[in-house]
Amino acid sequence: MQTCLRVFAFGFLLLSAVSSVADTGDRVTILYDAFGDRPSMKKDWGFAALIEYHGKRILFDTGNNARTFADNVDAAGVDLRKLDFVVISHRHLDHTAGLSHLLAVNPGVTIYAPKEAFGAFGSSLPSGFYRKDESLPEPMRYYGGHPPDTMQFGTVWVGAHFELVEKTFEIAPGITIIALVSETPGTNELRELSLVLRTPKGSVLVVGCSHPGIDRIVEAATAIDGHVHVIFGGFHLPGASDEQISRIAGALHETFRVDRLAPGHCTGEPAFAALRRKWGNQYLYAGVGSVIEIP
Repeated sequence: MQTCLRVFAFGFLLLSAVSSVADTGDRVTILYDAFGDRPSMKKDWGFAALIEYHGKRILFDTGNNARTFADNVDAAGVDLRKLDFVVISHRHLDHTAGLSHLLAVNPGVTIYAPKEAFGAFGSSLPSGFYRKDESLPEPMRYYGGHPPDTMQFGTVWVGAHFELVEKTFEIAPGITIIALVSETPGTNELRELSLVLRTPKGSVLVVGCSHPGIDRIVEAATAIDGHVHVIFGGFHLPGASDEQISRIAGALHETFRVDRLAPGHCTGEPAFAALRRKWGNQYLYAGVGSVIEIP
């Protein structure tokens, strides 16, 4: 009887150890996108992903609709109360609408977002940004002629703990946030954040919409780690011509020698097709509900 109990106890401990190893695996779970093959997950235009890396749980973006985001989070079995921090790539609603649900569940979580003047995430400016005219009577002057040294501006998400990011920096060992500004017509001056995870095979790059240009973001990532192993997220090519797609594919494949791609969101269907042809079996399907191991 004692032998049986010892065997049972050993087996239980072994099973617990295996489960523990499985639960701490490094991976990316796609929580929001407009394509996928998981019946339990809703499809909608937008992007969100949970990144589990070196014991950290990072939410990257929150999708286009708070209810859809909440439903997909539940379907994936993700507990938003257990996050180390959140990264919001940029201010567009297809990446931020789920913040209302996130904050209802985890109001104190730290959220890294782009720093912009008069931005949706809140901002501040020195009062010297506007010219003064002391010849005006006080009732015609801003703040009666006595403005605060620093002027604080509000946010759509009152009470949220935003940390506004202006420059690229390492947020934790092996984890870096890249901050770039778009120079593309239509999104000129839009600030966007991307995430770089350093691994033995090279960096894992997670992008939102790549408004500054996926090639520029990859170039910035190579300054952190000389080689990009895999890219997740949107490449912003939904209406791009075949020539534009071919140029980007060539830059990623021949110039930067990216090993693998897991594109989604605004990459675009023609780009999906072209990139899959280019990378072959190194192209990773990353529809909503996909869980992809980080090397």
